[in-house]
Parts: sequence; C-alpha cells; structure tokens
Amino acid sequence: MKPVTNNDHLSRIKITGYKSIAECDLPMGCLNVLIGANGAGKSNFISFFRLIATVLDHRLQSLVGKMGGPDTLLHFSRKKTEYMSSELYFGHNGYKFELESTNDNRMMFRHESLFGDISGDYDIGSGHFESQVDKHHTGINDDTLPAMLRWRVYHFHDTSDSARVKQTHRINDNDYLREDGANLAAFLYRLQKHHPQHYRRIIKTIQMVAPFFGDFYLRSTPDNADYIQLEWTEKEQDIPFKASELSDGTLRFILLATVLLQPENYMPGSIIIDEPELGLHPYAINVLAGLIKNASNKHQIIISTQSVELVNQFDADDLIVVDKQQGASTFKRLNHEMLSEWLEDYSLGELWKKNLLGGRPQR
Repeated sequence: MKPVTNNDHLSRIKITGYKSIAECDLPMGCLNVLIGANGAGKSNFISFFRLIATVLDHRLQSLVGKMGGPDTLLHFSRKKTEYMSSELYFGHNGYKFELESTNDNRMMFRHESLFGDISGDYDIGSGHFESQVDKHHTGINDDTLPAMLRWRVYHFHDTSDSARVKQTHRINDNDYLREDGANLAAFLYRLQKHHPQHYRRIIKTIQMVAPFFGDFYLRSTPDNADYIQLEWTEKEQDIPFKASELSDGTLRFILLATVLLQPENYMPGSIIIDEPELGLHPYAINVLAGLIKNASNKHQIIISTQSVELVNQFDADDLIVVDKQQGASTFKRLNHEMLSEWLEDYSLGELWKKNLLGGRPQR
C-alpha cells in the first residue's frame, strides 16, 4: 500500500454498526480497490462516504426519512445495534461521531468530536440532530472539515433514456462535475473555453477506446441560450448526435475520463467510484486503470470493482478484499510479499478467480 502523505487524505477509517458493516478498522492508502462478491458490502462501504457528505451538509434527518428510518442504516436494525459510530483519521487529526435511533424514527448524535495527537479530543457535544462540527473553529477543524468536504462520490450507473446526463441543464452549472454527471455538457463547455489542453486530452483519451468519436458539439440549446445538452460528432463528420446515440459503455467512459483528467484545481480531494468498469470493453478497462493510477499520484482514489481485468492492472497492496461472515462484512488489505510466489506464475485476477485472495461467493 502506498501510504498517504497528504493530511487532506484519509489515512484510517473505523466504522461500527453501519448496514452490513458490524466493525471495520482499515488503513487507507493513495489507491484503494475494493474487491468482493455481490452482497459482500463493497457498496455499503462506498455509501458511507455519501453518509458523511450528507451529515456535513446538515441533511441527516432528510436522509434517514428517505431511507425509511434508522433501521436501514443500523447493522441488523436497532434490535441488534444500539448505535453506529465512525472515526476518520487524517494524519494526526480526525473526526468521530456516534449516531443512535430515537423513538420518533430519527437519528441523534450520541457524541460528536474532533481529535488530534497533540491537542487531544475537542468535544462538540451530544443530543443534536444535525452535525455541529462546522460551528466550532479550531485548528483540528480547519484541517479535517475541508478535507471531508472535498470528497466526491461518483455513480455513473444510470445511462437510460431518462438519465440526467442526457437531459438539458443550465449552461452555468459548471463549477464541478456532479456526482451523477448531470451537468457533463456544461462542465465540458467550460473546459473547452477555459482549459483547452485538458479538454483535448479528454477527447484524445475517449478516441483511444472509441475511435469513431470526433468531438463534442457544445452549444446552447436553440430554444433557450441558458441551457445546454450533450451532443457529439463522429470523426470527419459535422452532423451532431445526441447522447442517447452513444453506447452505455462509451458514455460511462466519457464521464470517467472527464473526472480523472479534469484540471487540477477542479479535482476533488478524494475520488470515490462504485464499479467504474460497468459496461466497458476490456481495452477500455485497461485505459481506465491507467487513468486511475495516474490520478492516485496526487489524489486519493477509492473504487469498488468486480472486474478481473481491472484487478489485473493494480498491485496486490492496492486491493482490499471484502467478504461476508455471519452476516457481517469484513475488510482485509492484501500484502504483496505474502503473495509474491503466487504472482510469479499467476496474475492477481487469476488468484482472485481461484479464490486464493478471498472476495468470492461463499456457500
């Protein structure tokens, strides 16, 4: 594992009592690739970062209500789990909290605090229903809160006709690429106008996996100059096509390339993606792996995957094996040295398929 050296990056995460995760204490590196069978808990681990974003945005109760109450968030419901908790470490500093259910189906902070090796714990309090961490200005807060706010969890699974990425959207919605890519056209339009080098790099990378692709056709909609919709052209053609005429895999790769090749000052502190390989050709997966590894040189990357092809592109130290034992998700980092003899004859993906790493369906 390549350890994090930037205090903006998560160096360790502890989770207890959340969904399938009864207990997790995991060191985090620059590149973190979760592998495991369906239902093992990879998506629950990824969703925890969305929970943190929701908590920091003071929308915890809204989320709890939409999810159907606290039981959906607690490990085997409140009958088994009294409260959920987490500790997030950023070098020497961090943030921790405990959430418990209430009789009126809300979740309340049983405890919330910041902590540091030098200053110790800074107690924020208990009994509140939305996070109070941003109301306390301390040196620890100045380090940890901005880091957590710079996380972005991307989810590009929806490429149906009704997917937001295919719809018109405001042309000035371009500060950052949204988590579902809904403002892709507006964001690309900004890059085309103000960051042409990055824009051309995105185009050339797309052409590596889709040789027919020419360019994006970025313009305001004819009926309303305040809106834009994703359009594109084939090579040596000038007739624009809608996003609906891209294959699902090509559209997802476009979104991923845009995330991983955007200008440095737009980049999230940590990039978190659930199953980025979905719908991609094996060659596109290889190109994607290169983009991920390159981005991890400066940014923390957390992904989950079920792709043997993608796993083959990484080192053993990058992998986190997710299994399920007695209804609870377990998380284990691999060690390259322990696998060195096996890796002389087999690829990581082959070892995974042979169930020598774990992370395969179990009876």
